[in-house]
Amino acid sequence: MSSAELSESPSRLAVGQAGRILLLEGEDLLREMLALALKEQGYEVVVTSDGRNALPSVQASSSYHGELAFNLLIMDSINGLDLCRMLRHQGNPVPILIIGARGSANNCAFYLEAGSDDYLTKPFGMREFIARCRALMRRQRLGRLPEPRTLQYKSITLYPEECRVLVRGLEVKFSPKQFRLLELFMSYPRRVWSRDQLLEKIWGQDFIGDSKTVDVHIRWLREKLEIDPGKPEYIITVRGFGYRFG
Repeated sequence: MSSAELSESPSRLAVGQAGRILLLEGEDLLREMLALALKEQGYEVVVTSDGRNALPSVQASSSYHGELAFNLLIMDSINGLDLCRMLRHQGNPVPILIIGARGSANNCAFYLEAGSDDYLTKPFGMREFIARCRALMRRQRLGRLPEPRTLQYKSITLYPEECRVLVRGLEVKFSPKQFRLLELFMSYPRRVWSRDQLLEKIWGQDFIGDSKTVDVHIRWLREKLEIDPGKPEYIITVRGFGYRFG
């Protein structure tokens, strides 16, 4: 990957990604094997063989709206020492795993003191490698309090953790089923849901009853959300299919 491509790579993690990893390894074959193993686990992997290309990428966006550009840096010992020291000097908290050369186990303390979070000596098994990566990223997540999630659409603001909804600036009360239904709609704007899908998501697979239950709750939601429930702008009926939000 060129330095230009690398500098444009950092961005906030998309919802559902397992994590974003920068892999800096000078050995071509090992770099390809490690990248493949990580991708098979669902991680997004940015690869490079040159620490000089990696540094601007990590420095330029060490944080983006509270999210690190990378969840983990994996670096070989040749490229990793100076880069590790520099990032720690700048206060960058991204987890760092150093991969040491064969027979360099005695260097472990040296690299840990330089700021790396873990050290792995060649040769090593892929199972151990993936386990080390998972452990480092898990520690990173546990050490950072997530910001409360907020769902916003036009004049409706929903706070999932507070079970609270503001409609045009005023707090509106909803029953548990109404709240969960609205939360589902706002989490997937413009997605069309059939009555059966809504019953399964909100009422559960074991629900025994009429699908008109959904229609009743939709009517109640419209009465609380819409300026004119007869001409809804939020919960739209898609004839022959079901309902969508927005």
